[in-house]
Amino acid sequence: MSVRAAESADIAPLAQLWYDAWQDAHAQIVPAELARHRTLENFRQRLEAGLPRVRVTGPVGAPSGFCVVKGDELDQIFVARSARGQGVAAALIDDAEARIVAAGFDTGWLACAIGNARAARFYEKRGWRRAGNMVARLEIPTGVFDLEVWRYEKALRVCGKIEQTD
Repeated sequence: MSVRAAESADIAPLAQLWYDAWQDAHAQIVPAELARHRTLENFRQRLEAGLPRVRVTGPVGAPSGFCVVKGDELDQIFVARSARGQGVAAALIDDAEARIVAAGFDTGWLACAIGNARAARFYEKRGWRRAGNMVARLEIPTGVFDLEVWRYEKALRVCGKIEQTD
């Protein structure tokens, strides 16, 4: 499965993918105030603003999943419902981990919504460990929304060698 840089033609379908996947995974477990801000337009704007950090699977204009890395953080990872179970998430997380290491970090981290058991199982299967809870400061159109989340971490490089996950 190949992972590539997102292109402008990917923005609209990625926004729809992100909106649908976010609704599926988060709408019922986060406060209504946050969910109200997670609109299709909000996801489109966020993708446009961060396009250089977005990596995707699938053909241009028809992506099946994406991930975003910010420094040592795996900031976003979402897969279309139709692509689940096909190795898309594994390819994306491998790509994200490699980008974190290439940026000079030994350990990566990510935030997972409390209650998102499917994502938590996937991260743990991939060698990520829950380090505890933290407050994520999420951008919303009116400012910042503080949300308590699970913090996951993974040592990606030990003694100069990149860790491999089976």
